[in-house]
Amino acid sequence: MKVAFIGLGVMGYPMAGHVKAAGMDICVFNRTPEKAEKWCEEFGGIWANTPARAAEGCDIVLVCVGNDDDVRQVVLGKDGVLAGMKEGAILVDHTTASASLARELDEEARNLGKRFLDAPVSGGQAGAENGALTVMIGGDQSDYEAARPVIDVYSKFNKLLGPAGNGQLAKAANQICIAGVVEGLAEAINFAIKAGLNGEDLIETISKGAAGSWQMENRYQTMLNDEYEFGFAVDWMRKDLGIALEEAQRNGADMPLVKMVDDFYAEVQSKGGGRLDTSSLLTRYTRN
Repeated sequence: MKVAFIGLGVMGYPMAGHVKAAGMDICVFNRTPEKAEKWCEEFGGIWANTPARAAEGCDIVLVCVGNDDDVRQVVLGKDGVLAGMKEGAILVDHTTASASLARELDEEARNLGKRFLDAPVSGGQAGAENGALTVMIGGDQSDYEAARPVIDVYSKFNKLLGPAGNGQLAKAANQICIAGVVEGLAEAINFAIKAGLNGEDLIETISKGAAGSWQMENRYQTMLNDEYEFGFAVDWMRKDLGIALEEAQRNGADMPLVKMVDDFYAEVQSKGGGRLDTSSLLTRYTRN
């Protein structure tokens, strides 16, 4: 199977590495060529100077970039992947983007005799590095089955959730859950500090019960240490929550918690914390 990978950021870089390690023929593209060269030196693949050239002759083209505009930049136009993909090839977009963009790209791909899956991921940089991502997928069953051997190499779980756009809707729901859990954890830790409890003893105890979560297990220690350089950035979380809030306006969902937490993240940004990880909500309570 011949594969292209477009976008070698903190997620795409290791994901593409897993594809190469699985023995697949892979060509990569990154908007910063030096990153593509570094990847090829590490993993032994080849790189192209445009998305279209990377996609030429490929069965599967994987994209993992920043936002809707970035996706359009690398997918559409004379140098975009759709221009280079062969008929019947499948474009798999791992970017967290809007459901409306996913539906747009699905239609565009099919008009050109090509196929599309929206497939945002969860699990963060560690999940990408360990090949343990969760992938939420929208598209046709046959396209999913064709692309699954590639998706399997960097995921611990992946599932088709309905037509194009449904993967992005599922990722929005994922981020809604995370926002609430992280804010709850931040408030709990701040409460414990104010009450004079030992934070480590507290988390060791309550993590064994119903309050336990991935965020608690993986972020409590760095939160207690006032360290926030270990995961998904506030800037990206606000982008994702913005997507969720826009979709909620369309479908009529009431999301008071998300609106509140998004405002809290805006506070962190305003104090220069846009690149801190999402657990930095605690700094609202502990830093003056």
